[in-house]
Amino acid sequence: LKENTMLSDKIFSIANMADQAVLYVLILLSIVSVGTILERFFALRRISTDSKAMRSRIKMALQTHSLDDVEALARNPESIEGRALMIAMKHIKQNGANGLEEVFNSFALTEKPELEKSLNFLATVGSNSPYIGLLGTVLGIMKAFHDLATTPDAGQQTVMAGISSALVATALGLLVAIPAVVFYNYYQRQVKGVLVNLDSVKELCLAYAKQKGK
Repeated sequence: LKENTMLSDKIFSIANMADQAVLYVLILLSIVSVGTILERFFALRRISTDSKAMRSRIKMALQTHSLDDVEALARNPESIEGRALMIAMKHIKQNGANGLEEVFNSFALTEKPELEKSLNFLATVGSNSPYIGLLGTVLGIMKAFHDLATTPDAGQQTVMAGISSALVATALGLLVAIPAVVFYNYYQRQVKGVLVNLDSVKELCLAYAKQKGK
């Protein structure tokens, strides 16, 4: 019994410190998360803007079946699609249409990690912050009831104050998680749009290679 009491005292002493540590962890996560959201916002906005501009030009090239339009698109290294076309054009000149689809697939695989940079972090923050906040709340409630049991003059108001303070951790965890999840989903849609655009470029290049080979 004595050993159990000693173990409980150790757990409560850890809880006294850990409930505040959880709040600091959540604050740190929120700062890093906001920084990641802003960095991805500006990076993906530029990429998406270039990709949308290329999309309209690709549609025109597909409609006109003009070789000159396709070659003009390949002279735009600022966009991902333009770089893909540049590589494809070099491949077509050297090898024709053979292996062209594989070249595009390899290019997409090399670009995808850069497009999805830090998105896994946002997903992790979004899925785990509520649990970290819940842990802080549980530790805070443990501390409140332990203070009630060990402090003779502790009343109901003391316990309620302790529990209300403990609930701050859950609220903070949700405040950290919600923006991370929202922006993760938003950025994933942007990345998917760019990759879909790359598929359109691949089809355009395959058509170009066949027409060039006639």
